[in-house]
Amino acid sequence: MKDDEQKFDRRMLEALVCPQIHATLSYDPERQELVSRAAHLAFPIRNGIPVMLIDEARKLD
Repeated sequence: MKDDEQKFDRRMLEALVCPQIHATLSYDPERQELVSRAAHLAFPIRNGIPVMLIDEARKLD
């Protein structure tokens, strides 16, 4: 798979919300995560696909 096929499509941010509190998300390109600051969670992006499962999220400090 080409590198550019694995990049996250930022247009998805318009449709995605935090599954826990339904707040907006921000994109962290360095960590390849979608961040819900209000819920203090970061959701991983794997192979260009956001994993929006609370059990898979990283807790933020």
